[in-house]
Amino acid sequence: MTAIYQPVERPPNQQESKDRRPFRVAEIQPLTDREFDLFQGLIHRLAGIHLVPAKKALLVRRLTRRLRELNLRSFTAYYRLAKQEGHEEQIEMLDRICTNETQFFREPKQFDLLAEEIIPEWNRQADSGRRPRRLRVWSAACSTGEEPFSLAMTLLHRLLPENHWQVEIQATDLSTRVLATARKAVWPLARAQRIPDELRRRFMLKGVRDQFGKVKAARSIRSAVHFDRLNLNSDSYSVRGSFDLIFCRNVLIYFDLATRRRVIESLLERLAPTGYLFLGHAESLNGISEKMRTLIPCVYTRANP
Repeated sequence: MTAIYQPVERPPNQQESKDRRPFRVAEIQPLTDREFDLFQGLIHRLAGIHLVPAKKALLVRRLTRRLRELNLRSFTAYYRLAKQEGHEEQIEMLDRICTNETQFFREPKQFDLLAEEIIPEWNRQADSGRRPRRLRVWSAACSTGEEPFSLAMTLLHRLLPENHWQVEIQATDLSTRVLATARKAVWPLARAQRIPDELRRRFMLKGVRDQFGKVKAARSIRSAVHFDRLNLNSDSYSVRGSFDLIFCRNVLIYFDLATRRRVIESLLERLAPTGYLFLGHAESLNGISEKMRTLIPCVYTRANP
């Protein structure tokens, strides 16, 4: 048998090989308790979000990919970047750590109250000349848009333009990523199953071609909703004027008590004297504000309008 000669190649320099390898999750240094404390303080300062120690693993999951994208080996290196005042990485970091769970007509009892009691009262007030036929609504944590468009469908179904009603919905969120999705107003068809049949037929368009299997909001409701980025933890808000209806649901649960009080005070400054504030099912104004009275659980109006 003839032997086949195979030259022996010199093994590469170990350091060179290590430097050239793409980063893997295992190569990023584990997040230490001290680093978690640093991120906890930074995120609270920027967004008011209180990360409890149990959220350490969640923080690692949501930021690890970003470290790999930036070729950073440690969370300390990323923290040094994100802590720079005004740096665009602050927005990117908050986009990564935010939780954006939503759906159409979430917490249906609240929409039933709006449709069956509040809107008819607005109509009666307008018919008697006690209020203008203009409505301003704020969805203060709109996520990917299901909430403001649920509001638009509910309101425009009963406050008809031919009766000279004008409906304006301001939708804001901290995350630029979810706002980009919300502005497209396109969702998988399965997500639209929660929309009442009558409203789905009137206000949703089935997708064709590249949008097959999806639904898109009709122009009649898209024109009523305006999106903008807003940080509820900011000292000043970009929204102007007062609102007849404010939805700020499933946001306060991420804040500590001091931040909740400050945010609620800012919201109430923008709530019309006869307006309504809607919170999430796990949220309450107990111990936060005595200016409001409960209409039904998690829905409030002013104690002394």
